[in-house]
Formats: sequence, structure tokens, C-alpha cells
Amino acid sequence: MATINIRRDVTDPFYRYKMERLQSKIEGKGNGIKSVIVNLSSVAHSLSRDPAYVVKFFGFELGAQVTANPTDDRYIINGAHDSSKLQEYLDTFISKFVLCKQCKNPETDLIIQKDESIIRDCKACGQRTDVEMRHKLSSYIVKNPPKKKVRTTSSRKSTKGLKDGENGGSPKDSGSEDQGDVDADGGSDDELTKRINAEARELAANGNTPDIKDDEWAVDMSEEAIKARAKNLPDDLKRALVIEGEDDEDAEGADNPYDQLGSWIVAQKKEQDGKIDDIEVYKKTQELGIEKKHKTLQVLAQTLFDENIIKNNQVKKHVGLLKKMITSDRHEKAFLGGTERFVGKEFPKLINSIPTILMAYYENDLATEETITKWGSRASKKYVDVQTSKKVRKAAEPFLKWLEEADEDGSDDEEEEEEEDEE
Repeated sequence: MATINIRRDVTDPFYRYKMERLQSKIEGKGNGIKSVIVNLSSVAHSLSRDPAYVVKFFGFELGAQVTANPTDDRYIINGAHDSSKLQEYLDTFISKFVLCKQCKNPETDLIIQKDESIIRDCKACGQRTDVEMRHKLSSYIVKNPPKKKVRTTSSRKSTKGLKDGENGGSPKDSGSEDQGDVDADGGSDDELTKRINAEARELAANGNTPDIKDDEWAVDMSEEAIKARAKNLPDDLKRALVIEGEDDEDAEGADNPYDQLGSWIVAQKKEQDGKIDDIEVYKKTQELGIEKKHKTLQVLAQTLFDENIIKNNQVKKHVGLLKKMITSDRHEKAFLGGTERFVGKEFPKLINSIPTILMAYYENDLATEETITKWGSRASKKYVDVQTSKKVRKAAEPFLKWLEEADEDGSDDEEEEEEEDEE
């Protein structure tokens, strides 16, 4: 079945949040006529909402009686209601109970507060925004709170849906007796943070001196050993890190923490057949005190990936770590700068693939349209020589043009809607 954008006001064909178009069929005659929504479960799962919430919303908006039977996957509204009309009401539901008020992304969870208010906890931007409590559905949600669910390691869950039994079916039929307030910390941590915290607690429980058997380590992991191995790496695995604007004290000297991080990552990949664990990388940045520094992203862009960045979908593999560490436009710019160095100097054969790489960054929220557009507006000698910089941006033109055209199309649609409203 064809999918549409969850936000139908967004015309971008590459918009990542998709759902099936709502489908309904009319059954019965006379006073017994009813509308059956045949794919409500799929649509609701794409929104990470209980199907019962959606059908109840339709009932409140239409003033009609509804029936939710999750066992048979059957959701009914009394009366004849065509699909296009229900789709418009679904848009209203999405606006009121799904989209984050701050970033307008549908990657949110509903959380019931102790004062019986409802908030949308956004996994995209981290903001918590309130839900309109005057709507009748809000009272229903408070009485039938969402069931707690275990998150997967995927960074994008809204388009994949929820598994049956986790958040599917009617809240009343869930059989759970512990549906109280969702723990704020537990509900907000991503998988990376949870693993870090769990390992930290384990270390604390052992007095920071965990017992390690001699045969558990086959390689000397001391700082001196890592540096020595990095120096002996073949030339094609070495990284000539360029850390621009080294105005921080920790960036001075030949052995600054950024070089240490880069050498460590390269050594780890050499020992582990090209693989690197994101948790260990994050721990290493914490150890060096640079986990919040924007320049760290330059190092990651130059060391996490290799010539198989596209073939092996390496951006997606490291998206959890990168999203955790990219917290501002300055981080995004540093990440793009490191990428320019990565393709411009280390793997020049990838220059023609820069549009695909940028698309991967854009789709995974690692760089915004504004940041990418500014980066592509003029060449720079910060990370590579000017000629190479121009060559990289020349290769990026197809993607930059696509961004511009997509933005113009969106603006035209908004102007048309405004003209129609004025009429």
C-alpha cells in the first residue's frame, strides 16, 4: 500500500516519517450503516499511538459512537464516513496529539504527569510540550494511559510502528496493572545513554576496580601501547587530523586530546578488522574531556568512516553516537568540515559520492538544511586547500540544488494555501 507523509503539509518526497493512507469501507444499510477503518492499526503504529486513541478521536470529532476491537483488528465508526474526510480528521489528531510543538516532528511519546496533565516527549529535539487538556480525548488518555514500552536501538521508530502487545490494542485490554506515570529519565534515555549508565553503575558497584581475568585481554590497552600501535599503522590507515581554530588549551601541542582520540579510533579499527564500538568511542571522549567539544566531530568524521561509507551504510551504523554528540549548529559545521577533509584528502575517490553522503546526514538529522546550504555556499581553506574545497562543493551541487528546489516547492504550497484562506 502506498504511503504518504505523516505531515501532509510537507511535500518533500524524502521526508522520512511515512504512514499508510487511511482506508475505510462502508458496511450495512439504513440505521445500521457503519464505517470500518481497515488499516487503522498500521496507521496508528506509524504514529506510535494506540489505535484506540485514534478511533476515539474520530468519535469525539464526528459525534458518533465508535467500537474498538483490537483482537480482531477491527475499528468501527457508526455512520458513513469516506476516507478523505477521516484523513482530514487524522491530520488534526496528528497536530494535537503527535507532533512536537517545538520541531514539528512526530517522534514523540505521550507521558501522563502526576497532576494528570499530558506532555509530548520529543525524541528528536528533546523538548517536552503540553497537550490540550480541554479535548475529550485527553481525559480518555488520562484514564487509559499508554502502556510502557521498551525502546529499540533504532534512532527512528515512528515509521516502523510498535509491535503488537507493546502499545497495540485498547488500553483497557492490555492487562497491565503498572500503567502509572512513565519514569521521566527511563522514558527519555536513548539506548546509547542507557548502556553507558548501566556500565557506569556496574563500575561503581565494583568500587571502580572491576575484576578482569588475565585471559580476557589479548591486547595491551594502555595509552602508551595505543600510541605506539598508531605510529606503526600503514599509511593508508593513518589520519592526518586537521583541527581548525585551535584556540582551546586542550588543542595545543602535538599530542592534543583530538589527536589522541583520532589515533585511538584508528588503532581500534585496525585491531578489530575495521569495526569500532560507539560506546567505547563515547567513553574515550569522556576520558579525554572532549565529549561536548564541537571539534570532536571533526575527528569522528575523519576516523569513523572509510571508503565503504556508502556501500556499508556506515552513517546509519554510527547515527546513535553522532546524534548524541551533535548538539548545535557549530557541531554540525565541524562535522561537515571533517567530512570535507575525509573525502577531499583521505578518500578523493569519494568526492563524486558527496551528494549521497550529505543525503545520509540530512535524513538522519546530523546536519540541517540551513547548515548544509551555508557550507555549500562558498569554498574554504579551513580543512583542505581551496581548489579541493571547490571541487567538493562542485560535486555537492546536485544535492544542494535539490534542497533549494524542495524548499521553494514548500514555499509555493504555503502561499497557495494562504491565498485560498484569503478567498
